Amino acid sequence: MSSQSRIGVRLVRIASVYLLAGLVLGLAMGLGKDFALMSVHSHVLLLGWATLAITGIVYLLLPRCAGTRLAAAHFWLHNLGLPVMVAGLTAEALGEPRAEPFVGLGSTVVVLALGLFTVNVLRNATAADLVRG
Repeated sequence: MSSQSRIGVRLVRIASVYLLAGLVLGLAMGLGKDFALMSVHSHVLLLGWATLAITGIVYLLLPRCAGTRLAAAHFWLHNLGLPVMVAGLTAEALGEPRAEPFVGLGSTVVVLALGLFTVNVLRNATAADLVRG
């Protein structure tokens, strides 16, 4: 596997872990009829499963984007910020008011990571990547 495709595969693998976590949380909420963690469930599935999987696939399709420092920064910031945000959301939903700064910090880091992803795609994506297949 090329070093350029490695980041895409890693993102898809991590995304699959978030998919399972989100599904298990949703099942547990449904079985217990307690939906206090609905915002956690939503964020795990949207920013964990969907966003990480889509960005991983983008990197697989656009290898010029995958081989950049922007891609590496996106990868690490997203994967550091999201667990902080999810932990903060969980604590906040369970009644811990001191968790709010963690939600804000984690969210800000994830937004920064996805901003870097956007800059990367705008700078480095070319139609030639898709044509080569």
